[in-house]
Amino acid sequence: MAAESHPEALPRGRRLQLPSEFSRVRNVGKRLIVGCLILNWTEARTTRLGVVTSRKIGGAVIRNRARRLLRECFRRRQADFNIPVELILVARNSIGGRGMAEVDADFLKALKRAGLIQSE
Repeated sequence: MAAESHPEALPRGRRLQLPSEFSRVRNVGKRLIVGCLILNWTEARTTRLGVVTSRKIGGAVIRNRARRLLRECFRRRQADFNIPVELILVARNSIGGRGMAEVDADFLKALKRAGLIQSE
């Protein structure tokens, strides 16, 4: 049975994967630090996401949880973007003890400061 595609899903085609893609966004794009994450972005044809978690934030369990939290925050807000962007989210050490609501609040604050979504 084939999996159904949901409009809010985050398929692999919507993710940055190659090192050259990450370095391009970091070198050409803009950067903003808010709370437990760092936001790097540049304008693009389609909205895509890359997530970076360093070993400095903790073991594999903590890093995987941080990646899941950041991807979920993006997935929930991807329809709200003003323009298509390539986005890199870098988890900071403080993400370790935070819950979904706190990470989402930092992500939303970063998007508003960057002007990527409308302020309510």
